[in-house]
Amino acid sequence: MAGNDSVLGGFVLRPINERIILVHFLVMIFLSINLLQIVTFFKKECFYLSARYILFAVTLLSDSLLLIISDILLIVNYFQFAVQVSVCIVVCVVVLLYFTVTPVTLTAMTLERYVAICMPLRHGELCSTHSTLHGILIIHGLSSVPCIVILSTFFASASLSFYTQFEVCTVEIFIFHLWQSHLRSAVSQFYFLIMCIIIVFSYVKIMKAAKAASAENKKSTWKGLRTVVLHGFQLLLCLIQLWCPLIESAVLQINVMLFINVRYFNYIMFILAPRCLSPLIYGLRDETFFHALKYYALCGLHKSKPQV
Repeated sequence: MAGNDSVLGGFVLRPINERIILVHFLVMIFLSINLLQIVTFFKKECFYLSARYILFAVTLLSDSLLLIISDILLIVNYFQFAVQVSVCIVVCVVVLLYFTVTPVTLTAMTLERYVAICMPLRHGELCSTHSTLHGILIIHGLSSVPCIVILSTFFASASLSFYTQFEVCTVEIFIFHLWQSHLRSAVSQFYFLIMCIIIVFSYVKIMKAAKAASAENKKSTWKGLRTVVLHGFQLLLCLIQLWCPLIESAVLQINVMLFINVRYFNYIMFILAPRCLSPLIYGLRDETFFHALKYYALCGLHKSKPQV
């Protein structure tokens, strides 16, 4: 074992470096912010009766769960701690599912803004609480497809003895053949394409509505357009993460250390960074939510009551 690494109890003892500390610091900050906003959401009835706030809460819960599990996996991988493959499968199912839930939910939020601005008379019908709950089931159903594809090819290729083996838990242990990696990349690129088309379509339609809006409606319409632009930027970062497995797979063939560095960069830029934008888009830019958030953040000491 090179350097100061040593083996104890089945895992590698390594000194904690600045990368691990930075990731933990960012994860703790984002989790604290998300927790406060989740509490704020459930404190006010007006939030969980509105489609856009419900979808916002889905992103918060999805992001928080993914941050917790990915942080644990980072520690497990850093110390090379091996777990039984059957346990790793359960963990990776959750990671793969919620890895996709956020970009799909952001796409749904963009469509909700499109309906609100371009089809205001049908917004109440299409974006009711009942419809939104059905939408959440559809979001999770669509998000489960990449996970099902990866695991189906794994179950078809793995021997029964492999499930009882102990491995460092990563998605890569499910890939035995090059065609599995190509299939995974193809599914990710298909999702990338569909989501990009929806974002561009919504942006163009809302832009046309903003130009045609009357003077009294222009302010709210342009605000909706700015929200879609922010969603687009956030979604772009999330969509790039769908390309990360393809990039990382290619880099792994070149150099292992380069692969580690690229994966760390991708984790910071395309997993952590997009998940700090949701609280900014709705938590701070939305006036109603911001007043409620400030009220509960100060434990009710602020003079003004949360707006409803």
